[in-house]
Amino acid sequence: MKLNILPFFILLFSALSFGQKTEYSSLTIPDSLKQNANAVIRSNEMNIDIVSQKSMTISSTVVTTVLNELGLRSLDLSEYYDKNTKITSIEASVYDSSGKFLKTYKRKDFKDTSVADGVSIFNDNRALYLDYTPITYPFTMVFETEIETSNTAFIQPWKPINGYLVSTEKTSFTINFKAELNLHKKEVNFSSKYPIEKKESPTSVSYSAKNLVAKKREELSPSFVETFPMVYFALEKFELEHVEGQANNWNDFGKWYYNSLLADTEEIPQETQSKLKQLIGSQKDPIEIAKIVYKYVQEKTRYVSVQVGIGGWKPMLAKDVDKLGYGDCKALSNYTRCLLKSVGVTSYYTVVYAGHDETKDLLNDFASIQGNHIILTLPVDKDLVWLECTSQILPFGFQGDFTDDRNVLLVKPEGGEIVKTKVFTEHDNLKTTKGSYQITEKGDLLGKVSMISKGLEYNSEFRNERLSREDQIKNYKEEFDNINNLKINKINLSNNKDKIEFTEDLELEAEGYAQNTGGKLMFALNAFDQNSYVPKKYKTREFPFQMERGYTNEDEIEITIPDRFAIEAKPNGVEQDSEFGYYKIEFNTLSPNKIFCKRKLVLKKGFYDKSKYENYRKFRETIAKTDNSKIVITKA
Repeated sequence: MKLNILPFFILLFSALSFGQKTEYSSLTIPDSLKQNANAVIRSNEMNIDIVSQKSMTISSTVVTTVLNELGLRSLDLSEYYDKNTKITSIEASVYDSSGKFLKTYKRKDFKDTSVADGVSIFNDNRALYLDYTPITYPFTMVFETEIETSNTAFIQPWKPINGYLVSTEKTSFTINFKAELNLHKKEVNFSSKYPIEKKESPTSVSYSAKNLVAKKREELSPSFVETFPMVYFALEKFELEHVEGQANNWNDFGKWYYNSLLADTEEIPQETQSKLKQLIGSQKDPIEIAKIVYKYVQEKTRYVSVQVGIGGWKPMLAKDVDKLGYGDCKALSNYTRCLLKSVGVTSYYTVVYAGHDETKDLLNDFASIQGNHIILTLPVDKDLVWLECTSQILPFGFQGDFTDDRNVLLVKPEGGEIVKTKVFTEHDNLKTTKGSYQITEKGDLLGKVSMISKGLEYNSEFRNERLSREDQIKNYKEEFDNINNLKINKINLSNNKDKIEFTEDLELEAEGYAQNTGGKLMFALNAFDQNSYVPKKYKTREFPFQMERGYTNEDEIEITIPDRFAIEAKPNGVEQDSEFGYYKIEFNTLSPNKIFCKRKLVLKKGFYDKSKYENYRKFRETIAKTDNSKIVITKA
């Protein structure tokens, strides 16, 4: 009797392959995509359907193979919602390294949490997220979501590359829209390095890319948004929290913003107006009046965050801020604007990307909802004065590195205008150090030092006065980390808010600063301002490099060596002048036991081609080496 075993093998194969997705196996990933990668985006498909000015559906399927523990950072298993944004479906499925199905997580498996930022007292934003802990690596996660929203003012940009150390095997992004809504788009950083396919019709646009290899982050590289391709989108006709808008350019956008979000917030109680007039008295100078109002706001209010509905973009009523004494950046900036308006001083509500995140500039030729912070701009003659209204300690007109050197939007009744905030030059950011110290016969250091900081150097230092003495000492030990056994005996700090300069006077000592060997003492002459930073060396560098801000350090230090000691070896001075900056240090003998160290370091802001990186690295290497150059003295 002959058995028919073919059905048996078919049945066996079916059982083995059930739940098997060979395309999800990590073995099928090309080696080129695994190199330098912690994770690989196998597929990222997003489809956006804009059916009207107030209705948008976003469908997304992201398949990610996580190669190791670091790759978990690239796995985003969350979706956000609020009263105008609904998550209609959400699901995640996980597969092992061979592509075998392990488990599916439904909506009930996701945690529902408030998107609290730690400072918001009102916040109706929420998120569903999956807290997934893998058993082993690699694994593949398929994350599928669909959301519906009436907020068509926001269309997320397309990024074919998710981040550093992440490869992309396949990605696509499609938007379908009503032609009358007029979709605007802006493509940035497109080049032959990143092959991107584009298809377009009167009512749709799509982008796709394949096999984009992972990139390593290089030291001093420009921000991600300045380096990698992205496409931004915005509708000319949109809706924001049930407020319709239309803007073809920044002038239109600013006019809509003012009329829809600001114009009805400006009422100031009569009692407050009378109080301000008393404080102002006979003063006529707009700047002096603004200083009085700014101080009034700093003393009267405190910052809290409000992120509820339109409150995420529309400020609280000025009269409510006046009554409650608190508000977020929108509320406090708008309140200050309304106070100034009530006493005849013009100022502008100003939208900005604040902080040190990747995105810094508003796109000056692409009008849309942008920014994450609000400040105030005061026009004075042909100049602009910037006010950070959330701070109770910043000097008037000083914005620091939180909002400096970036494109912002002035919201005026007649329309919007893109301008640039203050650029602090290397000469503005000045720190001068003057001091003296003596070395004892045992090699101990006894000294005094006075440091004056201006510009962004002020921004880095002035908060020291608000720290406990313990934290102040901790900071100084970190600043003078080249001095072992440092002891701070006296601290005197002075904050001149009118000149915007901060002075630190210290008395200090350090046991064994000089190395004592057989009656000889060896120590670094430049004790108070050593710069040891040297950028990483690369065999081949891929990206350009950037110094976002420049600064100047000027130092004058007098060193006294012990009596009956003579100089055996003293370092030579160095001077180097390059496109990156300037460095000069001198060691002059004033008398048999006194040496004068004079130093100047200027680092320039700049954006440089990768071919110049090694020259810059050598420039910094010379500084680090010379700053630590040592003298040898011996007992006569």
